[in-house]
Amino acid sequence: MATDWVALQALAAAEFGRRVAAVSDWDAPTPDSEWTTRDLVAHVVDEQRWIPKLLTGCDYAQAEADLEPIGDDLPAAWERFASAATEAWHRAPQDTPVHLSTDVVSAGEYLAEQTSDITIHTWDLARATGSDEQLPEELVKAVWHHFEPQIESLAATGLYAAPVRVDEDAPLQVRLLAVTGRDARVNA
Repeated sequence: MATDWVALQALAAAEFGRRVAAVSDWDAPTPDSEWTTRDLVAHVVDEQRWIPKLLTGCDYAQAEADLEPIGDDLPAAWERFASAATEAWHRAPQDTPVHLSTDVVSAGEYLAEQTSDITIHTWDLARATGSDEQLPEELVKAVWHHFEPQIESLAATGLYAAPVRVDEDAPLQVRLLAVTGRDARVNA
């Protein structure tokens, strides 16, 4: 059975949005020692604002020239840009070429990457805000299957920290987060 990444993207966006609504301290640290909660949310909002432009087939430079600013109200920005991204995913054929800054990929590949990114950052935001860290099982499974073939090379991409060692029988969410350099076993 094929993975319905469009539905998973909408679920991931809803889960992240629920955590954004729970933020009370925008300067709180996150599992990424270089980012505050504000930095993390701004990063995910920024990723969402690119999606509608890139899914039209325009190249990275064209998209960059036409981006709306995020603004200071991050919850409102999240709602605006995440909604626009979700609508764009519903309209875009999965074989649409997407011109990223370093590569051209299909919309389907970009969708899986974006959904994975939101899913991982949802946990980051939950950890930072002390909110519910449990991710929906269908998201965890889909992202795990997306990452599994690339586990050995994820840290080399520079997008993720070195993997954290966890037991092979650890829950799938713990193993997924571990391959991205996150230790979900303890609430630090």
